[in-house]
Amino acid sequence: MRHLLGAAKFMSPQILVVEDESGIRQLISDALNGHDYDIVMCNNAMTAKSQLSRSTPDLAIIDWMMPQISGIDLIKSLRSKADTADLPIIMLTARSTEDDTIAGLDAGADDYITKPFSPRELLSRVQAVLRRASGRQNPNVLSHGNLKLDKNSLRVTIDDKLVALGQTEFKILQFMLSNPNQVFTREQLINNAWDHNVLVEERTVDVHILRLRKALRAHGVRKVIETVRGAGYRLAT
Repeated sequence: MRHLLGAAKFMSPQILVVEDESGIRQLISDALNGHDYDIVMCNNAMTAKSQLSRSTPDLAIIDWMMPQISGIDLIKSLRSKADTADLPIIMLTARSTEDDTIAGLDAGADDYITKPFSPRELLSRVQAVLRRASGRQNPNVLSHGNLKLDKNSLRVTIDDKLVALGQTEFKILQFMLSNPNQVFTREQLINNAWDHNVLVEERTVDVHILRLRKALRAHGVRKVIETVRGAGYRLAT
């Protein structure tokens, strides 16, 4: 008999804000607070790159005029990398000419908002870009940071490099990626990664989790699956 936990909890959309002016960062925060967004603030492009190396947000709001690395250059850099090539991006800037708008969109921004802006307009643009992004996502591809699992081709890649997994390890990873932010007991993993007519001991699950971790570590990914003492396993957040 399959014993499942309650319905999976889905994480709030994460929005990365890259803006060097503290007053504008506060305005953005005020506009988006109370709408179930996880907001991460960065005051320059280098800090944003560091943040992006740890996790990929659902949307980025990027200022154009920043010291050292401009927003335009940051967007071009993001578009050149596989894990952020499709990241929804809104460019935020005081540059308001037609040529500026074209330059921002040509660099890879999905939308372009000029300063000063109203909080209501910003919120509306954010919601619209997130809706468009959700509509173009491939439902057969599951991702977690730079890790991607394609249910059609049965391939797992990290930074577009193929990860060799056994059938059981693939099924475990697929089940966990399909139900993010949930703790799974060993019994749940058995029920979803093995045929029901096969007798599997719970200790066997631990062996396959070790194999899965080893395969991911070989590609530089060390923290994807966490052990929850006394409960089971979950995806690292």
